[in-house]
Amino acid sequence: MIKRTLKQVHEMAGGLNDITPFQSRVIQGVTIDSRTIKEGCLFVPLKGAQVDGHQYVKQALADGAAASFWQKDVPNPPNDLPLIIVENTEKALQELARSYRSELNIKVVGITGSNGKTTTKDMTAALLATTYKVHKTSGNFNNHLGLPLTVLSIEENTEAAVLEMGMSSRGEIEFLSNMAKPDVAIITNIGESHLLDLGSREEIANAKLEIVEGLAEEGVLIYHGDEPLLRNRIKRDFPDMKVISFGRTEQNDLFPQLITQGADSTTFTIACDGTEAEYAIPVLGHHNVLNALAAILAAKEFGVDDSSIRMGLSAIQLTNMRMEMVEGAKGQKIINDAYNASPTSVKAAVELIEGLSGFEKKILVLGDMLELGPQEKDFHLKIGELISSDRIDKVFTYGPLAEFIGKGASEAFSKENVRSFQDKQKLIAELEASTQVNDIILVKASRGMRLEEVVQALQK
Repeated sequence: MIKRTLKQVHEMAGGLNDITPFQSRVIQGVTIDSRTIKEGCLFVPLKGAQVDGHQYVKQALADGAAASFWQKDVPNPPNDLPLIIVENTEKALQELARSYRSELNIKVVGITGSNGKTTTKDMTAALLATTYKVHKTSGNFNNHLGLPLTVLSIEENTEAAVLEMGMSSRGEIEFLSNMAKPDVAIITNIGESHLLDLGSREEIANAKLEIVEGLAEEGVLIYHGDEPLLRNRIKRDFPDMKVISFGRTEQNDLFPQLITQGADSTTFTIACDGTEAEYAIPVLGHHNVLNALAAILAAKEFGVDDSSIRMGLSAIQLTNMRMEMVEGAKGQKIINDAYNASPTSVKAAVELIEGLSGFEKKILVLGDMLELGPQEKDFHLKIGELISSDRIDKVFTYGPLAEFIGKGASEAFSKENVRSFQDKQKLIAELEASTQVNDIILVKASRGMRLEEVVQALQK
C-alpha cells in the first residue's frame, strides 16, 4: 500500500496549506471509512448527501490515523492537527491515486464489461499469480472511489495488478482507465445492464470502449468478438490498435472447440499454436469458459507459459455469490449466483442448469433484474419464455418484475410448477418444503433483491 511522508502526500494530492510541522510524518494506507482506521493511515473524509465525514476527523486521528484530508469549504478545521487542506477531498483522493499509479513499476490489466468482470478479474489474477506478485480489485471496489482505493492499496513490490472498472454513465470508464493506465484492456461483453442510464446497447458499447482512452501506447485490447457492436466499432475506429478477440465462434482469435460440463467443473479444448489443448476450470458454465479465454489471452500477453496457465486455472477462486456451489441443509446443491443479474447473465445461468444431468429435480429461483429501463417487463417475460419445461422442473420467482418471468414460463409449464412470490419468507418456506437431496437449485437476481438470504436460509 502507499507509504509516503505527509510532505509527499501533500504534493501528490494538491494540498493548499502549510504542513511543515507534520511534513516528516509517514502515512501508510488510505481509508474513507472512520470505522476501518488502521495505525498510521490517511483518513479521507467525504461529504455525502446524508453524512459528512469531516465530523469523524478528530476521532479518526485519535484512533491512530496519521493524518487527514480536509475540504477547503468545510468550516472550522481543527487546529494543531495533521490536516492537508484540499479543494475537494474526493478529487484529492483520486489525484493521490493517479500520482501513486504513475510511480509504480507494474503491469496492469484493466477489465470492464456488462457481465463477467469480477469472474474474469479473479481468473486473470489467478493465472498471473503463477508468475508474478499480483494485486487485484477487492470485492466490487471498481468505481470512482473504489478504484483509487484499490490503487492506493497496491504494495510497491507488486509486479502486476488486475483492476476492475464499473460504470453507470458515459465518461466513467474513461476516467478510471486514465487513472489505471492499463497495458492490457479486456471487454468481457455488452449486455443490457445500465440500459436505464444509457438508453441502448450501442451506448453501452461506446461506454465500455472508453477503456482504450487510458491504454498504454503499445497496449492490447482483448474483446468479445461475437459482439458486432464491439467488432464493427473497433475495426472502424481503432484500425492501428493491437486487438485480440475471444468468443464462441471461429471468427475469433481464440474460441473453444469443445466444452464438456461436469458436476462441479468445466473442461474445454482450444486450438493454440497449431495444436489442440484441453483445459479445466473448477467453475460451472459455458459463459465462464469465455471468461477463462479472456484471462488466458491476458496471461499470454504477460508471458505466462502454458503449464502455469493450467495451474492457475485449477486454482481459481471466484468472489462470493458468482456461480458459487453450496449445499443445503437437506443435501440440495445450490448455485448461489445472487450478486447480480441481467438478461444476458440470466440466460447463461439458465442454460447451464438446463444442460446439467444426474439431478432429481432442477429448480430455478429468479428475482428481479434491475436498471433495464422502459423495456424491463418485456425482458423478464422473454426470459420466462426461453425456459425449457423439458429440462427444468420448477420455476420460482421473487419480486414484481420477476413475476413476468413466471408469466412467460407459464406458457410451457403447468401451473403448479411456476410460483411467483412477493414475500421472501414464503418463498423460503416453499423451497424448504419442496426440495430434497439430489435436487439442484439456481438462485439468481440483481443485487438489490438480496436473494443470498434465500441461500443462507436453505443452508441452515
